[in-house]
Amino acid sequence: MKRVSLLFLCALGCIVSCSDETTVFSDPQDDVLLETNQQALDNSIVFGDAGVLDITEQDNITGKLFSKNRPNDQAGDYPLTLVAQIDPPSFSGGENLTASHVHVDGDYAYVSYNTVGEEWVGGADIINISDPNNPRVTSRLYYINADLSAIKYSDGYAYVAGGFDSEKSATVDFNSFVGKIPVSNGRFNISGGITYGFQVGFVGTDIVIDGNTVYVTTGKDGALGALNKSDLSSSQEIPYADLRSVAVMDDKVAVLDAASGVNILDRNFNVTNEIGISSDFGDATKKTISLNGDKLIVSEGPKGAGIYNAQSGAFIEHVPILINPEDAIASEIVTNAVTTNDKVLLMANGGAGLCLSEDTGTGTDLFGIIELEGSINYVESKGDYIFAASGTKGLQIIKMNKPSESLAARCATLPAYSGSSNLNVNQGDDFGYSGSKRFNNLNINGSLTLCGSWTVRNNIAINNNALFEMNGTLVVARNSRRRNITVGEGATFRVEGNLTIYGDLILNDGATIEFIGDSSVVNIFGSVTRNGNATVTGNFDDIQNKF
Repeated sequence: MKRVSLLFLCALGCIVSCSDETTVFSDPQDDVLLETNQQALDNSIVFGDAGVLDITEQDNITGKLFSKNRPNDQAGDYPLTLVAQIDPPSFSGGENLTASHVHVDGDYAYVSYNTVGEEWVGGADIINISDPNNPRVTSRLYYINADLSAIKYSDGYAYVAGGFDSEKSATVDFNSFVGKIPVSNGRFNISGGITYGFQVGFVGTDIVIDGNTVYVTTGKDGALGALNKSDLSSSQEIPYADLRSVAVMDDKVAVLDAASGVNILDRNFNVTNEIGISSDFGDATKKTISLNGDKLIVSEGPKGAGIYNAQSGAFIEHVPILINPEDAIASEIVTNAVTTNDKVLLMANGGAGLCLSEDTGTGTDLFGIIELEGSINYVESKGDYIFAASGTKGLQIIKMNKPSESLAARCATLPAYSGSSNLNVNQGDDFGYSGSKRFNNLNINGSLTLCGSWTVRNNIAINNNALFEMNGTLVVARNSRRRNITVGEGATFRVEGNLTIYGDLILNDGATIEFIGDSSVVNIFGSVTRNGNATVTGNFDDIQNKF
């Protein structure tokens, strides 16, 4: 590790604000450590449980939860896969870090970490997600005397909000701070100095960048502040009892106050609407608000998620917490964070897991709980990814496997699949389907074409003289429970797109696997077995070099 004292950074050039509320300079009592061991960064990526994710669904009739792996189940929606897990940073004096916030921008995910309890220790990661098969931690830094509650990236800088022990500082009276950390090519660049702003309140809880303004909230006896993006000097501030989150929408700013609910303000911080919420938001716990079109979604602790009209503040509905497992500790069944992705609502429900719901246009339907380990404390989603922070289990990266529009256009003539999760294609059958489903098994004796995004929990058998063509994305099994694709004698497996197998590809004598086009990707975590005279043709990217 490379230790950089903020006293050294201050010597490079400190910035002091004219505001009475916010001072901007490098605190000589703080230390920042930059991880320089590439092996330590590489080792933090864990693929042990990577692969197909089950979803414990809610039965719309009985209201009960059930897992989609029974013989007569229908194929399930949302073919999600776990790409990898990122272990939390750990260093001497910082062995209990947990992920507190995630922000995705382009090819990178920015993650902040804090320590639960009395200690002030934190950190931050930059993760390159440009290759969905091979995420990489490109940079990591540690704070010896500070928690980081939130992180956002903008225009070459990572902005962090958190708290530190001001009693150890000879120059700062406030615990809450905002930091502006230079980032270059996916790496923290602290050699040029870190700019800091300090504000009233026990801890900085959330941060939003909007144009040239940084909006930041602070907790107990804190405030909502608007800072100048260039130097973190304060432009305006309004006190609040206990702010947890902030969101910006058009000309409005919304804040979640654990003492009263949500306030919607104009840009001059005049209150235009108040949404009173009577819920136990917990003491010093993360809670978020999320904007989705004209809806404001609030994580309301044990009450689940509250949905309100973002303009008027009118109540729309409550989305309750699905409980799985049934023996989850009652105090840990709380909605800590909410986010949306198109028509999907994701709720980080602590010990009750990560819940997925659907916006039907007339309301929100509970769908089920995604199979993840750990208590889910935060969730963020963008594009084709979901990022779930799960306590000591670290950050979990989930791929949604959405069908691409170009794929939908090419396969527009095929009907959407809506049958069994155990698909059997008999000899003489010629089936073709489009869509996005989860299967348990595929057993092919005739001809099958699948266009879209599909996951298979168990094995795929392409039996003698059968034909299986896939166009899009296909993922089989998971790393901790491997299964195979077997291609029988005289059978053909034709691939165009992305194929991932957490297990083996077995090609029997006379079998053929044919890759179409120039952009197919194959990621096999087991081995490729060729029995006798098997044929492999076409161009493809072999991620694991198994062919």
